[in-house]
Amino acid sequence: RAHQSTVTAFAAVAGATVQAVDVGVGRPTGDIRVEAALSAERFDECVAAGRDAVAALDADLLVLGEMGIGNTTPAAAVAAALGGGDPAKWVGRGTGVDDDGLARKQQAVAQAVARINGVTDPLEVLREVGGAELVAMAAAVVAARQRGLPVLLDGYVVTAAALPLQQVAGDALAHCRVGHCSAEPGHRRLIESLGMTPLLDLGMRLGEGSGAMAAVPLVRMACAGITNVPTFTEFFA
Repeated sequence: RAHQSTVTAFAAVAGATVQAVDVGVGRPTGDIRVEAALSAERFDECVAAGRDAVAALDADLLVLGEMGIGNTTPAAAVAAALGGGDPAKWVGRGTGVDDDGLARKQQAVAQAVARINGVTDPLEVLREVGGAELVAMAAAVVAARQRGLPVLLDGYVVTAAALPLQQVAGDALAHCRVGHCSAEPGHRRLIESLGMTPLLDLGMRLGEGSGAMAAVPLVRMACAGITNVPTFTEFFA
């Protein structure tokens, strides 16, 4: 039923609005173990969708989240390909897969990373082993930077989508903060590699942008404290 997702419930409390952008329902991406997730044409479509969504916003803060089944797998593949080390260490249980499921997931990520060995362009890595939603969110982050719009990143998938941008340009995420640290172990590793500190660390794994949305009241209070409360110098002037 409408307006009964976790993020919409949180948004109502935070005084925010929610917009869903469809970049892939009914259009599966490629099997990243053996082929590119997205063609160059589909990649460009997703970039345009992310940019257009931000261009249409009337907002002073952008909270990015995602909805998708199995998308912590491409997130782990992007993180492993760009972050290095044992690919298995970037893989978590997602929505709660059992040990056999976790082993299959680790194997899939390892195969995907091995397949693109030698690819050095971070955006090409995103096209090869990411997903449509990851590409759209990366484009949204860039569009927000061009507008001077601050961004709160949600969990593992969103942060993994932003990682290639930071590797293209070191200050590409200067307008971003990580809203929360999810229960995925790879997310904590990724946040640390980006040199960021999450605003909240509650072990959430709900997706939808709900973790970052939970941090919006904290951001609102911080803004109120900065703008409405005088410093000692101002108070005694």
